[in-house]
Amino acid sequence: MEKITLGSLFDGIGVFPLAATLHGITPLWASEIEKAPISITRRHFPDMEHLGDITKLDGGKIPAVHVLTFGSPCQNLSQIGNRTGLAGEKSSLFYQAIRIIKEMRDATDGRFPVIAVWENVMGSLSPSDRLDFAAVLRAFTDTDIPIPASGGWAHAGMVRGRGPDLCWRLMDAQYWASPRLARRQRIFIVADFGGRRAHEILFKPRPMFQVSPPCGKGGMPAAEDHRGSVIETGGRVPIVRPFQMFRMRGAANDRYHVQFRDSFGFADDPFPTLLAGGVAPFAFWYEDDPMGGCIRYPTELESERLMGLPDDWTKYGVDGREISGVQRYRALGNSIALPCAGYIMAGISEVLQE
Repeated sequence: MEKITLGSLFDGIGVFPLAATLHGITPLWASEIEKAPISITRRHFPDMEHLGDITKLDGGKIPAVHVLTFGSPCQNLSQIGNRTGLAGEKSSLFYQAIRIIKEMRDATDGRFPVIAVWENVMGSLSPSDRLDFAAVLRAFTDTDIPIPASGGWAHAGMVRGRGPDLCWRLMDAQYWASPRLARRQRIFIVADFGGRRAHEILFKPRPMFQVSPPCGKGGMPAAEDHRGSVIETGGRVPIVRPFQMFRMRGAANDRYHVQFRDSFGFADDPFPTLLAGGVAPFAFWYEDDPMGGCIRYPTELESERLMGLPDDWTKYGVDGREISGVQRYRALGNSIALPCAGYIMAGISEVLQE
């Protein structure tokens, strides 16, 4: 059987390559420009070639791959960004990836890539009066896709015609792994240039991703919840409540005592989305010391666990030196949750090996 290969644009810390290797797919190359993520992925994937700046690549001259993944910059699409959409300086890099796909297909007589995967923030469904997502679909399919009569894009859908078979889906990482991870809502598009299998990749039920137990520090699951062994505890049982800072500020300003108390969170609240610009605090105390609580931020290790990543995935670079905390938080906040990437890679592996 032919080896299935992968190329990763806007690679970050190598989550798509990691997910690929878990399902028998070989990562051949990656494109990234930030030094810390490159160093991290070189440590984990010493045989994966790094091609550098996407704007300087020719898709017809780089190694052809079966699967091409990209999570283009989201700053202009995010609900906390400037909302300039695909016209923005960062998010317009989406079109560089589309260019590389077309160049590779032209150079290989339409054989590669077979599958393309795009990941981005939920806000990509709504900037610029919802025209940006229509532009994304048009770029993949070379077909004008009208905005739905409802005026908004559904959280899942498909486009089928003469071009590639395409499906999209909104996935929230907290529901895709056991134990439960941090909230992370992301849009994924799967485009199948070799058949009509996108729906099998993106919609077929599969077993939930099982997060590995901690291999080092920490480890007791938090009491009264299902978030698992995320928190570094030294063996004691923690009580964890994701802290709703915006809710607390509003309640404090309005002197609403009940709402102020509830802003410390509940047992079934998910951890907030990890952001590149900073992480959200949470309320924490030990089951055997209810008066000794505090409000603190997740550590770098805890943040890795909240993304479903192996312990210390981002701790060291290729030279064995530790990556700074600031760089680790930034890389994790820009990353993809492993369970979601793993679900998609499982589907790709299934359809390409049939």
